[in-house]
Amino acid sequence: MLQKMAEAQQGEGIERKYVTLDDPDVRYLAKRDPSLFLERYSPPVLIDEIQYATELLPYIKMSVDRSKRKGDFWITGSQVFRLMKNVSESLAGRVGIVNLLGLSDAEIYREPSEPFRTEPGYLMKRLSVKSKRDLNEIYQRIFKGSMPELYADENMDWETYYRSYVDTYLQRDIRDLAQVADEMQFYNFMTVVAAHTSKPVVYEELASAAGISAPSAKKWLSILVSSHIVALVQPYHNNALKRVVKMPLIHFLDTGLAAYLLRWGNPEALERGAMSGAFFESYVFSEIYKSYLNAGKEPPVFYYRDKDRREIDLLLYQNGVLSPIEIKKSASPGRGAVKNFHVLEPVTEESAFGGLESLKVGVGTGSVVCMANDLLPLDEKNWYVPVWLI
Repeated sequence: MLQKMAEAQQGEGIERKYVTLDDPDVRYLAKRDPSLFLERYSPPVLIDEIQYATELLPYIKMSVDRSKRKGDFWITGSQVFRLMKNVSESLAGRVGIVNLLGLSDAEIYREPSEPFRTEPGYLMKRLSVKSKRDLNEIYQRIFKGSMPELYADENMDWETYYRSYVDTYLQRDIRDLAQVADEMQFYNFMTVVAAHTSKPVVYEELASAAGISAPSAKKWLSILVSSHIVALVQPYHNNALKRVVKMPLIHFLDTGLAAYLLRWGNPEALERGAMSGAFFESYVFSEIYKSYLNAGKEPPVFYYRDKDRREIDLLLYQNGVLSPIEIKKSASPGRGAVKNFHVLEPVTEESAFGGLESLKVGVGTGSVVCMANDLLPLDEKNWYVPVWLI
């Protein structure tokens, strides 16, 4: 993508050099003599795989401080968990960070992308720019996943691609980490996490299933989060809600990778299988999550679960308003889908906060994201939202 952007800049008279640190000779120069490297590849420059030579970062900082020009350096890295510490130390206040996940539906189907909201007016506008898709099409998309290469080359074999991806991830991104001595054990842990997608995190449970200690499970899950394999959704808590559990929720961000790890062979088997609902929920979550990231915004996503096992799959919290979202694979979930939304009522009552009105929170329009054929009101506060509309 950045190379395409660099080509477009040529029309403006900007000749941006490109260099990849995958090249061992170039990498050796960058590590041994960063100053000489930046003489050879002077800005504007695109440096790919910066994590292989983080020695460059202080020299990039000095170059930026001297020139005061924005955009001199475009740097990419695939090992976020190794890179971020060095970026934060060397380039604090001088760098903008863009997290690129797999392709969203908007990118795949070439439709407009906006941060998802639950207001009926917003959803009705979306009807004119979105295309309907049936259950089979939705599960083909869930099974295929979000990797750009699978859409750029229709002849790419799905299983071969994900096998190569996992091997590369384990060997290149995981091998050098001190806390991961056994790649196969980490692979087994990834598989266990995939089997727990859309479930609350219980480290002892993950550890037991993977045959590792609970502290190792916590470290390894943080690696999967840092490298954007999974996302952890934090529970929403408020002084007015007394019985909320504190466990985050796991969602695999690429359902195709999760399907590969769990050995689902085709979309039809996945749709009929025991994990059909969990994959559907993670797919919906990842699309909403990416809709914010792709707009350059922090996703305002939470979930609700209390000690009485009442759950709300997703909460959007923006501008002092909580919008509850339930995710159901059914085409007609019924009124029971919104039965837990009432647990949020205490947050709207001033008395719950000792009379401090500033702490009061509003509850917005609720959504039931499902396989409905059309956008329809369930009642005056809640709407059925077809999954293809998000």
